[in-house]
Amino acid sequence: MDMLVKLYELKADPALDKRIAEQEITIRRILAPELNALTAWIGPRFGTGWAAEATVATMRQPPTCFIAIQNDELIGFACHDATAKGFFGPTGVDTAARGKGVGYALLLTTLLDMYAQGYAYAVIGGAGPMEFYRRSVGAVPIEGSEPGIYRGMLPLAEPKGISESDH
Repeated sequence: MDMLVKLYELKADPALDKRIAEQEITIRRILAPELNALTAWIGPRFGTGWAAEATVATMRQPPTCFIAIQNDELIGFACHDATAKGFFGPTGVDTAARGKGVGYALLLTTLLDMYAQGYAYAVIGGAGPMEFYRRSVGAVPIEGSEPGIYRGMLPLAEPKGISESDH
């Protein structure tokens, strides 16, 4: 099911920024030369479909993909405007880096970027961890949105091993 977020009600979270900085994690917009490293990282963890969406987001100008880095290693990513305009996702955090606020930091950074680019609302397409999105950014379900834009998608493009408990 898709979810809707009011971007105009979101604010930066200084406590989260501090928590991320204390762990020496950097959240930033991806650079085009990092595309191959990103897709090589996404593919085995989240599937080729998400790698394709991240490619689209990386190739936009400015890129609409953000990455999380710790100790010079990629630990997460989040994109918008990949599958459709106004859509947040895909997003993923390495299992070893979960529980550190990385997913929330990537979510908030990406949604605030959408707002800065003129969006008032964002759609979280095929939202997996719905409670996480509700709690983190006040997202609400969009009734009748399943399977939504992903209707009829080729099976090879679907992410593997993703579950609500992963967040």
